[in-house]
Amino acid sequence: QVQLVESGGGLVQPGGSLTLSCAASGSIFGLRTMGWYRQAPGKQRELVATRTSGGSANYADDVKGRFTIFRDNAGNTVYLQMNSLTPEDTAVYNCQFVMNVFGSLREYWGQGTQVTVSS
Repeated sequence: QVQLVESGGGLVQPGGSLTLSCAASGSIFGLRTMGWYRQAPGKQRELVATRTSGGSANYADDVKGRFTIFRDNAGNTVYLQMNSLTPEDTAVYNCQFVMNVFGSLREYWGQGTQVTVSS
């Protein structure tokens, strides 16, 4: 069983920075991608950034140049460095791991962490 736990959210002023963490526990194998998604009030969940096991990163257009996704050397924690935050970045941020489990892709999600950008 894989569990993901996010941390690092909070209240930050416009222009500020936050780093979100997503720590995985359990049997981490067959990892294909690690990613961050967010959902703002009244909106659908959207992709923020993903990173493949090979190291390729993909970002939503509105966060390119401001956000960076990276992982620790052990591969069990993924981070999202967020700079130049704006009120439009306010949302619940969830991390996701996609793993190949006995030939099938399986998604695992964290519980989410709130990011609020406000003065």
